[in-house]
Amino acid sequence: MENVTIFDSPGKGRGLKANKEFWAGDVIFSEPSLAAVVFDSLAERICHSCFRRQDKLQRCGQCKFSHYCDRTCQRAGWAEHKQECAAIKNYGKAPNENIRLVARIVWRLDKEGDVVSDTQLTTLDQLEDHIEDMQEDELKEFKVDVHNFLDYWPRNSKQHTSDVISHVFGLINCNGFTVSDQRGLQAVGVGLFPNLCLVNHDCWPNCTVILNHGKIELRSLGKIAEGEELTVSYVDFINVSEERRRLLKTQYFFDCTCQHCKERIKDDLKMGGRDQDGVKPSEEQVKDATDYCFQMLEKMDQARLKGDYHEVVKISRECIGKTEPVLADTHIYLLRMWSTMSEVQAYLQYFEDAAEYARKMVDGYMKLYHPNNPTLGMAAMRAGVTHWQAGLIEVGHGMICKAYAILMVTHGPMHPITKDLESMRVQTEMELRMFKQNEYVYHSMREAALKNRPMTMMHEPKSMEEDIKNLFHRRK
Repeated sequence: MENVTIFDSPGKGRGLKANKEFWAGDVIFSEPSLAAVVFDSLAERICHSCFRRQDKLQRCGQCKFSHYCDRTCQRAGWAEHKQECAAIKNYGKAPNENIRLVARIVWRLDKEGDVVSDTQLTTLDQLEDHIEDMQEDELKEFKVDVHNFLDYWPRNSKQHTSDVISHVFGLINCNGFTVSDQRGLQAVGVGLFPNLCLVNHDCWPNCTVILNHGKIELRSLGKIAEGEELTVSYVDFINVSEERRRLLKTQYFFDCTCQHCKERIKDDLKMGGRDQDGVKPSEEQVKDATDYCFQMLEKMDQARLKGDYHEVVKISRECIGKTEPVLADTHIYLLRMWSTMSEVQAYLQYFEDAAEYARKMVDGYMKLYHPNNPTLGMAAMRAGVTHWQAGLIEVGHGMICKAYAILMVTHGPMHPITKDLESMRVQTEMELRMFKQNEYVYHSMREAALKNRPMTMMHEPKSMEEDIKNLFHRRK
């Protein structure tokens, strides 16, 4: 950890600053988890050792709860699972993910002490748990978890006071980091990374965090001067400043004083009206369109949860027809509408419509996000694939190249999703040359390629709440 130093950050407590100059894409530090567990909802679909998604997993023969890719993964995870396995058997069932994570953390600390590696900058005792800041309803649920943990914790393990256990629960409540699957496309679990806990928040940060081959990497988004504080964003910048501050206050217990919040930077773009030849709609028109769009988004989400995707399309078309002439192309409700339509239409295989909405979404994102924001990169990748599926190879190749450039910074060349993008880039570049030489031959070959779907991303659409993710995991 020679690249960083702990210091007292004004108004934030402890933080990390750079010990040298960094450039876009530099890995400032990487860190394995102190402990990590699979989400309850994915316990039978994700390997509990490598966190890969597999169609067929082997279940632990003892506890009947943990699942693994094969014997190799089971042996690799046994050191962490051994005590957990016996505890689940004795308890009669697996407790929730928070309890399982706290137990794994405490077992490891009991075995190895407060500092489990030479690169660990802080002990858990030195980190804030924010228990005193919790609301009454959250505190009630918190106490239930602590009580259930004490019932679950084996009598033959080292015993700890409820204060010690509460402190660890508090840490994962506000510092648990979401662990993604092997391709980085879905959050599948939660872990605790002590050094990452020291990196403070900024709504327009100079770093991002990515999980790569089992470790988190703190990567620079641009030039960082020696001595400059390192920051990440705990919440998605797509939210307006008031909503970001609300989320940060309720979830992470601090008032954000970053420049983008204080000056409400880009809020006017996110909630504004469309400028047509210098003429803008009235504030009342924008408000009415915004309210209507919000109501339709809720209806869309309900239809999507039911799997009624044709109803989603119907609602979206009606809403877009009424609000697109009024709302700016950076209005966050319109962006969410386009994002949903792109995803659903691609799932229904209406690729040209999907491509149009994906392009609008990316164009809006480019005006709002940092040029190297990973969300922008993933959106550009999705738009590139959708355009490829629609046969729009020129735009598709351009989008994939843009996504590749961003993810080279945010994820690095060795990340699985970047490697996938490199393959897509090479393929679309070849197809683009073919298209320019002979469009008829290209379209004939494209039809054959579509049957194999080498770049398909037509997974079933997610619920709307999954569209905007926070950096840190919070149990709802």
